[in-house]
Amino acid sequence: MSALPKSESRRMEFLTFLFLAFVLVPVLSIGVVGAYGFAVWMYQLVAGPPGI
Repeated sequence: MSALPKSESRRMEFLTFLFLAFVLVPVLSIGVVGAYGFAVWMYQLVAGPPGI
C-alpha cells in the first residue's frame, strides 16, 4: 500500500496526468512526425524524388 495520504496520492496522479497530456504526448507526437519527415527526406535524397 502507498505511504502517501489519499489526497496527496490523488494530487500526484493528477499532476502526472497533466504532464502526460500536455507535455509528453505532444513532444512525442512532434518527434515521431519529424522523424518520419526526416526519413522520407533522406530516402528521397538517395533514391530521387517520386516519379523518376
